[in-house]
Amino acid sequence: MPVSAVRVEVWSDIVCPWCYIGKRRFEGALAEFDGEVEVEWRSFQLDPNAPVGRFLPTPEHLSAKMGASREQVEGMMGQVTAVAAEVGLEYDLMNSVSLNTFDAHRVLHLAKSHGLGTVAHERLMRANLVEARTLDTPTLVELAAGIGVPAQETERVLAGDEYAHEVREDFSQARRYGVSGVPFFVLNSAYGVSGAQPTEVFAQALRQAAQG
Repeated sequence: MPVSAVRVEVWSDIVCPWCYIGKRRFEGALAEFDGEVEVEWRSFQLDPNAPVGRFLPTPEHLSAKMGASREQVEGMMGQVTAVAAEVGLEYDLMNSVSLNTFDAHRVLHLAKSHGLGTVAHERLMRANLVEARTLDTPTLVELAAGIGVPAQETERVLAGDEYAHEVREDFSQARRYGVSGVPFFVLNSAYGVSGAQPTEVFAQALRQAAQG
């Protein structure tokens, strides 16, 4: 049976540790797949109600949000850090910083306009989850410039509301698909894969989508 190109849309948030793990597992499936794949990253917010401009240590943020003790939060972080290590990611969640990610997603859409959407998503996830950097405006400008997005463009975007419509449209499309958590992968607008599934699951989904 002939194999056709596969288009994959991925809804993800850059502060989502399972999204980064899912990205690595999906990349493992891509490396094994004998076919053409187009990947487009879509915006999603795990905590859309987080105050804009407020940056909190992630353990403190999760403790308050979940009503969990510091020990419980540390235990959960330890578990996801161990899973991340299995795919080569060295998380520093205890020192990471939680924030409202809307502006970061606008920067991702700016990067996408330069053909750098996937590169930008990788860079911001790494900055937050591995390097424990605070993704404030100066840092977003610096990180974007580091992958080839002119600093003046990023500064202009963050000073206004450019790409806000595109980010919200991603949110709306996620709701239409019934997405309630991320990562969420949609293949050829027909097949959905929810969560950071094992590489084998992604590989099977790619084969199925390619065969129609």
